[in-house]
Amino acid sequence: MAACCESRGWEVGMEDAAAGTERSLRGAGVAVLLGQESGRPAPCCPHGPTLLFVKISQGKEEGRRFYACSACRDRKDCNFFQWENEKVSEARLSAREEVNRSCQPSLSHRQNVERYKQFGLLPLSKRKFCQECQQLLLPTEWGKHAGHQVLSDLSIAHLQRPSQLLCPLKNKKTNAQYLFADRSCQFLLDLIIALGFKRVLCVGTPRLHELIRLKASREQESSVKSLLLDIDFRYSQFYTEEDFCHYNMFNHYFFGGEAAHEICRKFLHQEKGEEVILVTDPPFGGLVEPLAFSFKKLIATWRETQDEDHSSKELPIFWIFPYFFESRILEFFPSFSMMDYQVDYDNHALYKHGKTGRKQSPVRIFTNISPSMIVLPLEEGYRFCSVCQRYVSSGNQHCEICNSCTSKDGRRWNHCFLCKKCIKPSWIHCNTCNRCALRGHTCESARAGCFICGGAGHKRSTCPNLSVTKSAGKADRNQRLKKNKNIKMDTVKRSYVKHATFSRKKIKNKKKKNTLSC
Repeated sequence: MAACCESRGWEVGMEDAAAGTERSLRGAGVAVLLGQESGRPAPCCPHGPTLLFVKISQGKEEGRRFYACSACRDRKDCNFFQWENEKVSEARLSAREEVNRSCQPSLSHRQNVERYKQFGLLPLSKRKFCQECQQLLLPTEWGKHAGHQVLSDLSIAHLQRPSQLLCPLKNKKTNAQYLFADRSCQFLLDLIIALGFKRVLCVGTPRLHELIRLKASREQESSVKSLLLDIDFRYSQFYTEEDFCHYNMFNHYFFGGEAAHEICRKFLHQEKGEEVILVTDPPFGGLVEPLAFSFKKLIATWRETQDEDHSSKELPIFWIFPYFFESRILEFFPSFSMMDYQVDYDNHALYKHGKTGRKQSPVRIFTNISPSMIVLPLEEGYRFCSVCQRYVSSGNQHCEICNSCTSKDGRRWNHCFLCKKCIKPSWIHCNTCNRCALRGHTCESARAGCFICGGAGHKRSTCPNLSVTKSAGKADRNQRLKKNKNIKMDTVKRSYVKHATFSRKKIKNKKKKNTLSC
């Protein structure tokens, strides 16, 4: 369920807009901190445990740390906010818990399963679905939905394809549900079967999950099983607790608690001859770091179920993401490589099959499976490079200097001898910036470097001045807290003195009034 990005012109705008959250949260003000909590459990919002963030500024000390929602990037969707060391009153905690409860679905997963069983027993003429409420309707509920747009005569085929029945959630900063086109979905399933996998953990890929189940229902010899982990609880209307887990991939949170986690653990248990693969399609606007953190948690769960003989093996993964996030993904999964296959989506204006040049879909498959084992369809414009021993896009020509097929976007790239790497055909080498960039760019406007010291060659997390900056930041925070405390005490003292003076004047005036009346 990939997220959409608005562009200012495809070449720069697409990458800037899609990676906007990553840069704005990591580089231009805020960074996520994983594994650095103060020992206490993170507070919860309606989307599960929150994430710890910190305000940062280039060349300055770290700012205050705070907790915010893991899933929503817009506070209009989830306005949770709390400073790390903030003392929260009991009244506020109670109000927060009440808000969290009110945001939960009215029906549990088990109740939805029972409703689905009743719904399946109804004759075709009585099977209805409310498009406004996105809910399967039993006959006793028809009156409550009078005047709503309702689909009638739902067949078994409709119920087997819930992703086509449910309206995609297109909030770019929260859900951003863009669903695989049938071509890409079928390719993924054919590839999974060709590689010999029998179990597929679908994380945020509902259309692949339903295609696997559809194939199993039509073909008795099909032995591929699937489990869907998704944050969209509407799918609980169509799948049992063994087939779907309500899950937040940004904080590795199972809404169904330990019972749902155990279902996932059992599914990952690799029996003899039943290889498991994880396929995920996260929202593009989500931060790579918490996603990688969650996937590593799933990998750890998978390892717990393996025999000692397989403890050194890796869980095979297909991570579907835009090609311009390659460096970030490799930062957390160095064994991954990017395939040239272009993944396209049904309900996306740009990511369509058949587009050429810069308008091609930027979405690729990142995997830890050897590229030589992955066959891409020749009829869709892919070829086999005998030097790289892998399938690449037909426009991706082998560079003898780099000794690799270097293109990322399907076009033929040119080699820059000054930068010692291949670049996009629309880029030129800028002697002022000493790097390649678009024609007409503003020199040094995209300077990359550490956001603590400003130096190049390393990130903020590996900055040699990080410990010094943290100490300085901590001392500065303590000084600010002490100053605020003194100001508060001084304010309270002045208020007390003012109140005492006013009380004395009031008593004095009252005595004077009593004397005059006598």
